[in-house]
Amino acid sequence: MLLKFTKMHGTGNDFVVIDLISQHFKIRARDVRKLADRHFGVGCDQVLVVEPPQSPEVDFRYRIFNADGAEVEQCGNGARCFARFVREKKLTTKKIISVETSSGVIELRVRPNHDVEVNMGPPRFEPASIPFKADARAPSYKLQVDGSELEIGAVSMGNPHAVLRVNSTKHADVERLGPLIESHPDFPQQVNVGFMQVVSERELRLRVYERGAGETLACGTGACAAVVYGISRGWLRESVTVGLPGGKLSISWAGEGQPVMMTGPTAIVFDGAIKI
Repeated sequence: MLLKFTKMHGTGNDFVVIDLISQHFKIRARDVRKLADRHFGVGCDQVLVVEPPQSPEVDFRYRIFNADGAEVEQCGNGARCFARFVREKKLTTKKIISVETSSGVIELRVRPNHDVEVNMGPPRFEPASIPFKADARAPSYKLQVDGSELEIGAVSMGNPHAVLRVNSTKHADVERLGPLIESHPDFPQQVNVGFMQVVSERELRLRVYERGAGETLACGTGACAAVVYGISRGWLRESVTVGLPGGKLSISWAGEGQPVMMTGPTAIVFDGAIKI
């Protein structure tokens, strides 16, 4: 069949977004891999799918697939693009949109100039909920990687994150350490890996090696995880600007038990159709 899609990005984190409300199609891992392939397909970091909600209390179901075809729990940059997409395609006129994901319900608020604020919910720190193999929750953990001991933060933003503080994101060893930490046995479902440089109490720089996608230009949940870790360690204030290779995000967190709020831009690249 001919499958209609929209190519979008949020601070350079790019997506193929598919409306499966007006189109009838059952997406498979091999379809995702074809769509995500930058040589033989459309090309993207993740494929995002809009489906009817399973609960009458929310507006849509939001599904996320990494470029390798694996379905994952959450994507913050994708959530912002999702909100703009459903409004552009006239699937809703709401400015406050409630969507269900495999990790829970999130709220999307459309702001002027196509910015979107996402209520990402409270972060989770208990090792079992990340999941991460540790005897007990701790402010940071020691991780043995390639003969060296690294200090990391571990947090779930609906998906698992490991965060390392580095002196410089420019010189961080992302290409080597990213895949080693991503597939570390202490993270049974693999993990997204953030390399965080604290510039000031209200600013940080970040590079993220994403699970199933490699290093991307931006990662919304990664930005949230880095800010949460930095605040919990006393390095950052409540509101922080996160500079990523693809642009900037605004993240705020009031502390334990409170939701993380993320605001950032969205962009539509083009509409198209591909034979599947």
